[in-house]
Amino acid sequence: MSLRSRLSIATAAGLLAAAAAVTPAAATHDDGDPSGGNGNHHDQNDPSGGNGNDHDPRLYEGVVTANTLALRSAPNRGSQIIRHAHKGDIVSIYCKTGGETVDGNPLWYLLTDGTWAWGAARYIDNIGPAPRWC
Repeated sequence: MSLRSRLSIATAAGLLAAAAAVTPAAATHDDGDPSGGNGNHHDQNDPSGGNGNDHDPRLYEGVVTANTLALRSAPNRGSQIIRHAHKGDIVSIYCKTGGETVDGNPLWYLLTDGTWAWGAARYIDNIGPAPRWC
């Protein structure tokens, strides 16, 4: 494993630790619902007619394009599978890093949906701007 890969993983691990420290504060929504909910509620005062999604500005969104995508503990296909995502799933992306090349694409996204896991960017299309580097 190259020094750059090790540094990227170490940086991501530090970001994970920092994010975990602030995660409980995000459990209460602006509407006062302490249950954490699913992050979706419609604001009747929103004239834009948006989807009502409480989106963390530090996160990016993507859609899974593979029928089933293994999400892993590190940005390579040999690491432990944490869970699976399925075609059409909308995922929250924290950042991107270089890793094992998958079908010509060396980028991997760190996803924050319930568990922190890495997904090959080859099978996740961005919705909106490209994610920042880890």
